[in-house]
Amino acid sequence: MRQLPFYAGLVVVLVAIDQWIKYLVETRLVLHEMVELLPFLALYRTYNTGVAFSMFASFSDTILIVVSIAVIVFILYLASRSTSRQWFARIGFTLIIGGALGNLIDRAVYGHVIDYIFFHTPVWSFAVFNLADVFITIGAGMVLLEEFLLWRHQRSKGSTR
Repeated sequence: MRQLPFYAGLVVVLVAIDQWIKYLVETRLVLHEMVELLPFLALYRTYNTGVAFSMFASFSDTILIVVSIAVIVFILYLASRSTSRQWFARIGFTLIIGGALGNLIDRAVYGHVIDYIFFHTPVWSFAVFNLADVFITIGAGMVLLEEFLLWRHQRSKGSTR
């Protein structure tokens, strides 16, 4: 638990960066107007009233806020069960919590999440997302990778007996 201030501070930094960028997007980008950065990457301000890929957009803000809080509490529970040696997973949990809080703030304040990153080609496009979504995705990948490596390590130790 001695590392709790570090992880809490990292969450604050992640949320601050996410909210600052969303503020810039809100104040400097025209809604639904694409700004090409690279042939496959654009800024495109839009609003997501659902969760990932606009799923559950028909649910009320209150329900989505409650679900978001429940997910954050569950992630905190999982993180609390990790050991100090699982620092990689703990950073992953921190990224997930920071991203979830960033999107939760949007939903609570605006009634939607601000999205602005758009990957595309002339024949294909990906959903528009934001930095908080990137934090969540990378964090989940880190947790899964550490769990997989731990499982493999324990499995290899068990097979040598």
